[in-house]
Parts: sequence; C-alpha cells; structure tokens
Amino acid sequence: MAEQNPTGSAVRRARARTGTTLRALAAGIGVSVGTMSAIENGKVALTIDRLHEIARYLDVPVSHLVSPHPDRAPAEPPAGPADTGWRTFAELDLDPALRAAVQVFTDLGYHGATMRLVAHAAESSVAGIYHYHRSKQQLLVTLMTRTMDDMEWRVAAADAEGRSPAERFALMVEAIALCHTVRRDLAFITATEMRSLEEPERHTITEARRRLQRRLDEAAVAAAADGSFTTPDPRSTARAAATMCMSLPYWFSPTGPMTPAEVARDYAGHALAMMQVQAR
Repeated sequence: MAEQNPTGSAVRRARARTGTTLRALAAGIGVSVGTMSAIENGKVALTIDRLHEIARYLDVPVSHLVSPHPDRAPAEPPAGPADTGWRTFAELDLDPALRAAVQVFTDLGYHGATMRLVAHAAESSVAGIYHYHRSKQQLLVTLMTRTMDDMEWRVAAADAEGRSPAERFALMVEAIALCHTVRRDLAFITATEMRSLEEPERHTITEARRRLQRRLDEAAVAAAADGSFTTPDPRSTARAAATMCMSLPYWFSPTGPMTPAEVARDYAGHALAMMQVQAR
C-alpha cells in the first residue's frame, strides 16, 4: 500500500538519519513538540517555508523531504539545469547566513571565524543564525557539499560531451578550471579548509574529490592507450593538471584582464601540453 503521507514520513526518516530528536527539531524550527509530531504523522500540512526550515535545520536537500523514496540515493551526481549546460553558472541558492559564512571564512579562515562574526556579516543576530544552522561546522559542511555537488555534475557533463578520451580530458579540465574561477571563494574554502572538517563529512567530501580525480585519470590513461597522449605517466600528469586548477582561486580576479572562460580554455590547453599530445 502506498504511503498516505510521504512528506511527513520523509521528514521523520531524515530526522532519524541525522540523529536529531523530535524535541530538538521542534525547537530548531520554532514549533511545539506536538506540532512537530503532527507534521511527521501527516496531521498538519507543511508550507513551503516550513519545509525549507526543516531542510535547513537537518542539513538535507529539500528534495529529500518531498521525494517518494528519500532514502534512495541517485545513481549519478545530480544533473545540472537542462537549459543551461555545464559552462553556464547561475548563482548558488545560499541563504544569508551561508553567504555571510563565505565572506567570513574567506577573509579570516574557518578557525578565525565565529558565529558572531557570521551573524554581523549577515546583518542578523547570533540566535537568528543558530535558528537555521546548528553550528559553524554545519555552515562549513553545507558550503563544501554545495560546492562539490555543483562541480561534480559539471565535470560529469563535460566528460559526456567528449568524443574521444583526449577531448574528454580537456573538457573536464576546462570544467574544473571554470568552477575554480566562477566559484572562486567557495572553491578556495573547499581547497583550504579540508583540515577543519570533522568526520564523517570529511570522508564524504574526500570521496567526492577522489571521484573527480578518477574521471580525469581514466580519460588520461585511455588517451595514452590510444596514442593521443605520450606522457610516460598519465595518472601523475592528470593529478598535476587538477592541482593546477585548484590553485586558481589564489590569483584569479574577476576584475583581471581574462574572463573565467578564457582562463579555463587556457588551462585546458596547458593540461594537454603537459600530456605531450601526439600530433596527428
């Protein structure tokens, strides 16, 4: 028999997965325990705003609370907007606290930041920040997760566009370089604050980075096998290319002489030169 209230049940499952008590979630979104219980049991209708409050507090995508199968992970990284493509960047949907955290973490580093400084940058109270985000660590985890999700679907789309291993490799380098210029501050935080992540989230983000590197490695090895690349060590060279892209936030400026697209194309060319591309 189909569930009568999939959204309420999905909220309950998400809460259980995060180890959050009913009382804590109720307090976190500013309702009584009885109201929270009624929400989970389908006796109180959920507004869009309330659904977003719950998702923010539990630090899960809203889609996990409205999907008929919230426990079923997607087989592939989430697809990007169908009408834009991997080279087109819309602003990420970050609430004021997250946008403020980007500013404070970039300027002072994670350990130099405080929730009071984040609240000041967001023009909010400290209590207002805690209403949506349980801790400074949760802010960091959310920013890194959004960054890696965005980068993964773009690199996967670039990979799928390539007609040969060498072209796949070049397009993926271009996508990674774009992410590190267009999303410069987020990429900087993700690259420099891995040491600040706590488990199990540190493992999750590390695995996302490894997946990206494996895509590059596999394309490089395949291009070497078909004779397109002549470098004696395609895996190490692919890692050097990825590291080169990760350094972009240290120097790239949106007010500089080159656009993100121009830099990304240049870096794809540099990466191909490192691979010692065989002339045809």
